[in-house]
Amino acid sequence: MVPTVPAPTIPAVPAPAVLSRTVLVVAAHPDDEVLGCGGTIARHAAGGDVVHLLFMTNGEDARGNVPAGHVEARRQAARTAAALLGAQPPVLLDFPDNRMDSLALLDVVQAVERQIAAVTPDVIYTHHGGDLNVDHRVVHQAVLTACRPQAWSPVQALYAFAVPSSSEWAGPGIGPAFQPTRFVDISGHQPAKRAALEAYAAEMRPFPHSRSLEGVAALDCWTGAMVGMAAAEGFMVLRELARA
Repeated sequence: MVPTVPAPTIPAVPAPAVLSRTVLVVAAHPDDEVLGCGGTIARHAAGGDVVHLLFMTNGEDARGNVPAGHVEARRQAARTAAALLGAQPPVLLDFPDNRMDSLALLDVVQAVERQIAAVTPDVIYTHHGGDLNVDHRVVHQAVLTACRPQAWSPVQALYAFAVPSSSEWAGPGIGPAFQPTRFVDISGHQPAKRAALEAYAAEMRPFPHSRSLEGVAALDCWTGAMVGMAAAEGFMVLRELARA
């Protein structure tokens, strides 16, 4: 009679602990964060990550003769959008709107460095460097400079987002076209993104403008369809570290 050999006992492997991350979004103007990565912000927050927002300008001064209250209304829209996405209340700086190329880059870099030191982010999202908008380009360069890879830096990942009505309007003489290499599924977070865009109603435009509710939703669907998702936001990977 053949003896029965008991099946080996395989010890259960505990699931790895899910650690929350600290995320920093550095944007030139209030509304860029929602247009560029609003669904991703909502996904981070829903997953337990802490999301901080840094805005470099008020987004209004370049329009000239800004009526009283418009700057504060834009700032309040930023606060409302942050709450809708689950992010922390934003930090709002006051660099000159659409004139950031008139500044010493070091001043912008140091402002970003101060926020990095304050929140110690694991992940940073910022503008694509080839945008038509000059503030977007300056912020991109400032963030890259502030995130120089040093052993003591907390930043483990750095991603660039596109902003409808800026990224796609740039020509080849401005810089490289935005070509996403990382795709984030936001199909469960489209309502939060739309609500945040509606908080910026004064900045939105009627369809078929690319900065319309319909245009942004179509872009998210198309970006998702590129990789077999119902809706996604795309990013260019500027840096990712896999430490020991």
